[in-house]
Amino acid sequence: MTTVSAVVPVKDGERYLGEVLSALSAEKVNEILVIDSGSRDRSAAIARAAGAEVLEISPHEFGHGRTRNLGAERTTGDLICFLTQDATPLPGWLAAYREAFDLAPRVGAAYGPHIPRSDASPMIARELEEFFATFSPTGDPIVQRQGDPQFLSNVNACYSRECWEELRFRDLAYAEDQAFGADLLAAGWAKVYQPRARVLHSHDYPFADFMRRYFDEYRGLRESTGHVEQFNVRETVGHVRRSVRGDAGWLAVRGATRAKRLRWVAPSAAHHGGRRVFSALGSRADRLPPAVRKRLSLEGRGDASPPAELSTSPPGAIEALPSPSAEGVTIAPSIEHQLYEAATEVWRRGPARLLDPIPGMAERERLRIALVIPSFSRGSGGHSLLFQIFSRLERRGHVCSVWVQDYSDHLQNVWPAVLRHDINKYFAPIASPVYNGFAEWHGADVVLASGWQTVHPALLLDRSFARVYLVNDHESEFYATSAESALAADTYRHGLHCVAGSSWLRDLLVERYGASAEAFEYGVDHDVYRPRPIERRTDTIAYYARPETPRRAVPIGLLALEELYRRRPDLRIVLFGSDGPIRTSFPYVHLGVLDPEPLSWLYSEATAALCLSLTNASLIPKEMMACGLPCVDLAGGSAESSFGRHGPVELAELNPLAIADALDRLLGDGDLWKLRSAAGLDFASLHTWDRAAEAVEAGIRHALRLREAGI
Repeated sequence: MTTVSAVVPVKDGERYLGEVLSALSAEKVNEILVIDSGSRDRSAAIARAAGAEVLEISPHEFGHGRTRNLGAERTTGDLICFLTQDATPLPGWLAAYREAFDLAPRVGAAYGPHIPRSDASPMIARELEEFFATFSPTGDPIVQRQGDPQFLSNVNACYSRECWEELRFRDLAYAEDQAFGADLLAAGWAKVYQPRARVLHSHDYPFADFMRRYFDEYRGLRESTGHVEQFNVRETVGHVRRSVRGDAGWLAVRGATRAKRLRWVAPSAAHHGGRRVFSALGSRADRLPPAVRKRLSLEGRGDASPPAELSTSPPGAIEALPSPSAEGVTIAPSIEHQLYEAATEVWRRGPARLLDPIPGMAERERLRIALVIPSFSRGSGGHSLLFQIFSRLERRGHVCSVWVQDYSDHLQNVWPAVLRHDINKYFAPIASPVYNGFAEWHGADVVLASGWQTVHPALLLDRSFARVYLVNDHESEFYATSAESALAADTYRHGLHCVAGSSWLRDLLVERYGASAEAFEYGVDHDVYRPRPIERRTDTIAYYARPETPRRAVPIGLLALEELYRRRPDLRIVLFGSDGPIRTSFPYVHLGVLDPEPLSWLYSEATAALCLSLTNASLIPKEMMACGLPCVDLAGGSAESSFGRHGPVELAELNPLAIADALDRLLGDGDLWKLRSAAGLDFASLHTWDRAAEAVEAGIRHALRLREAGI
């Protein structure tokens, strides 16, 4: 069954939040995330008491589109449901959404009706009932495709993760859901109106706040879809008269007395007339002075976002002059900078000048260390080992900071507090401040580059005494012949002192690039990776299969497992390390990206493991060994250099039959299995992150001594 995550953005939502979260629990949603943007009430405490995960962000970091993108990024469900803090799912809500995504191929989103609360005004209650009835007069689910209404509402909507990953919400101040509806249909996805996916929801704002909300809504529609609300006085007067009569009739059908109906005449006229006026103003907000925009906006927005326009020209195109010799258009600049522009800056003007060395600075007890990292996501092994080391440099008393260099703009709308939270959750606990980019750069004793994408930006940072390159792999081999391969190789040639993640890698840097380098050995978190109290199976192969990382040689590994499965048809194969399932010719158990704790249980239960690395030796075999699990890796090169020819790892040449033979030996030879398991436990016990951090610290101090010596 598909898994479902619910994301609820919250600010001062304690009135209904407990009710909403209780309903989600009753519907058996797999995962609930509350994103609190500066509540001054008990919202965060209510959410935690209900068992929801709570992510707190500052009010200025909130944005309707980017906050929902953040919620989707932070959850794992196949379906992602968005609710507002006052939208309570009614019984059957989740089952109705599950049904919606089975109604047609490529359903990207579904939405359901808002049922007015008992205290809703007749204007709002009637509007909600009649509005949603237009989508399905029969009360049946309706599949909508291109040409159908674009309407979506994140008050109550559910998205397929695949569709969200393809499109994502635009970073809009309002109407991000409507924009997604337009984008979804234009991209060939379908959406479903599901009348049984009901939530209890209606607003009871004071009149002035209602009008300011309508201003924001229609301003957002103009910015996201180009919609302009038409307005003329005569038509508006007629609309108000019809609407007042409609509200009175709605009340009469529900048994309201004549006196009650008369009491609602003036509020109804003001509501419908004011809505027409403020909707028209909102869709023309770009023409109003900033002070007026801010006063009319419920969210206090005085900025002027450009309205969306329909256009048949490519973005940034300028109309071309007729020419007998050429056809085409002149394209205006559409981005602020080119990819990898920092490398050009280094080539153009050289690295920023380092500060003059201070005698004895290498011996200072506390150093200011700035770690520059590339963008990351959950499951990144390179970042995991970086932060295992960095957290221990903190513990050794150094004043540390983290700076994210995001070439891909993958994290451009993610706030530093969120980045720091994710580092602590997915990698290792750190106390250091985290910065997204270098706008707040304030200098350091040592800049520590990590990953080839960070080296050129690190070379441009001033106000430091030394630069060190923490090299965890020969990254130029990650790519075919390409710009990336050339740029990665270039990073080894700029004179940074390298601290390499193996002696094999250190020797390569020295011999091939003439770099100054020393080595450290990866550690193991023995609090997590240890033999667990679970019976060891005799039929299970655990394979770290991550096809998105080519150096993992996954096609060769799968061919080896195909051969092994042919020999042993009762074999149980477990694949992990990649979010999505992999197409194979044999059955297997898919575990996805696992956190360290469940990984240690897998390693304690499996019979043997497979982990291949075509470049530097991987950290993963050590973690397997620490759980008593024998592992097959590649003969020659980095793995053999790190583990030894007759050490704790069963080595095989890079071909499927040789790898299948090695796994077969571990499955069939009990004495060999015991030998490799015991040797692995002994080997892993010698490797800790404290020792790794000590070696990296020594490399940093060595770089400072080289600076003092004028080298």
